[in-house]
Amino acid sequence: MREQIVDAAFEQFHRHGYNACGVKLITDSAGVPKGSFYNHFESKEALALVIMDRYGETRHLDVLRTPKTAPLTRLRHHFEALAQDIADVGYERGCVFGNFSTEAADHIPAIRAGVQAAFGHWAEAIAATLREAQQDRSLASTQDADTLARFLLNAWEGAIVGERAAKDGASFAAFFTIAFETVLR
Repeated sequence: MREQIVDAAFEQFHRHGYNACGVKLITDSAGVPKGSFYNHFESKEALALVIMDRYGETRHLDVLRTPKTAPLTRLRHHFEALAQDIADVGYERGCVFGNFSTEAADHIPAIRAGVQAAFGHWAEAIAATLREAQQDRSLASTQDADTLARFLLNAWEGAIVGERAAKDGASFAAFFTIAFETVLR
């Protein structure tokens, strides 16, 4: 039953966001009684933290570690996979981390800490790839890899917002052009 709730919450949080998902919507979607929710989770916040962990597993971080592929190629493939995920659902879902950040991080300390940790983990994976590119000289920039990773992550989240509004691929195209033809040269 716990997995049914988590599966349903993953879908509902990703589709509707944190604030629009009540426990009843999640349990109805899971096909379980509302009371069973509290047998498995202390609160909606606790469930949201589980969802952030699960969502993190879908962020294609494994692509950043693909052996025998150039670091900047891996980084581009990483963002291309993320873009495809969003395009596949008609640009109607953003990033759970970004959504939770804008909806709940200001008001719920546990959500803020979870989002901060998730973005931190993601940025570390990107920074490690950038350091490899600096070491093999495929990236000429001497900019601190951690700072550059944060910039790319923030630019990516902004591109997602643009795509949710326009639904035309233009924001992603702009991200790829500037990130890979200007910033990461």
